[in-house]
Amino acid sequence: MPAVKRGGRQGPKPDAQAPGEEQPGFAARQLAYSSVAEVLRTGTSLDDALARHPGADPLARAIAVTTFRRLGTLGRVLNQRLSKGLSEDERAFALLATGAAQILYLNVPDHAAVDLAVELARSDPKLRHLTGLANAVLRRVARDAEQIRAETAAPLDDAPVWLAQRWTDAYGPERAAAIAAAHREGAAVDISVKTDPEGWAERLGGTLLPTGSIRLADRTAIPELPGFEAGEWWVQDAAAALPARLLAVQPGERALDLCAAPGGKTAQLAAAGATVTAVDRSAARLNRLRQNLERLRLDAEVVCQDGLAFQAEPFDAVLLDAPCTATGTIRRHPDVAWTKKERDLASLAELQRRLLDHAAGLVRPGGRLVYCVCSLEREEGEDQVRAFLERHPEFERLPVSPDETGLGAAVVTPDGDLRTVPDAFGLQDAIRRGLDGFFACRLSRKPA
Repeated sequence: MPAVKRGGRQGPKPDAQAPGEEQPGFAARQLAYSSVAEVLRTGTSLDDALARHPGADPLARAIAVTTFRRLGTLGRVLNQRLSKGLSEDERAFALLATGAAQILYLNVPDHAAVDLAVELARSDPKLRHLTGLANAVLRRVARDAEQIRAETAAPLDDAPVWLAQRWTDAYGPERAAAIAAAHREGAAVDISVKTDPEGWAERLGGTLLPTGSIRLADRTAIPELPGFEAGEWWVQDAAAALPARLLAVQPGERALDLCAAPGGKTAQLAAAGATVTAVDRSAARLNRLRQNLERLRLDAEVVCQDGLAFQAEPFDAVLLDAPCTATGTIRRHPDVAWTKKERDLASLAELQRRLLDHAAGLVRPGGRLVYCVCSLEREEGEDQVRAFLERHPEFERLPVSPDETGLGAAVVTPDGDLRTVPDAFGLQDAIRRGLDGFFACRLSRKPA
């Protein structure tokens, strides 16, 4: 959470609302503010915080997502307009940040953002003392909104300092700024189809990407689109679809999707004709996987078990999409930047090492293993594979060729691994809105 100073003088108390009377839009703002506060306080994901309120107004999600997308800027703007600042209470910060996000970045009347933030403060006994302060500060933000938007704020200002420094060190200052700018812009909606990608691109008014995914022109109500109920396609970022394609399963092959939920890659393997076993430790996430498979009319054996404990006869092909910091998905999950900490890297890298070693024992001689993470951090990608190959001389890398993904040499590392980055550097115009950040390495177990 961006630092916000302590103190602050309250302004006059606005007129009270009649008892029991709720202003239009109050519930959406309340959910947005409370979800942002929960994420900052507990580190839970924004998706999980919002999922506890099914059928919630889409405005709540828009406010919360925008707040996290511009959290660094919002912290600076608020601090500049607080004489002594606020306490470190996440609820107080979330109240002001969600109000300011609406004023600066959403098509919401300023008076609605201010008035409802004041009403939120008044309705919460623990924030009631901030009613006047919220009114005064957000009115100042509204008054200065044009000036604030005109100020040139570096894209990396909306990333935590530790991540901004890591990306600068790994990718250089220009590329790091482009990555952060892509995070501000958000992500397009991509889908994977079972068959006839050209036809579905035309029916859905989307663009067929050179990777084989379809990019929709607009964000829309997914279940209402043609082909959804019939199970013809599923939502999956174009980069997330690449690791399963690199595995190149053939009809009848036995394939294992380790750490499988929510199931996009499982669906790819099943649609290619493989006999698939999907393993994940989360029962809730596996329920979603089963629902997706049922809608898609695809089959897989689903096993609820810790991937480190799963045992079976060796498979022809194993896909390990390992738990990671998920810094490659900040375009669509901006809260990730603020819930992950640099110290998380070491524990996650150790878990990835253990999972890779275990997955290696589940690959038959002559079989294939694809390891992937949706992370921009090299400790979780390139470094992890380098150490694995030193420990496992029975495996060798199967390099990715520049023409194999449809994206050319821009996404292939010098070692022959896949590395996509959220900006569109070196990619065709069709992918100018970028991709999620992914690393994937394809390995083969040498014949016995």
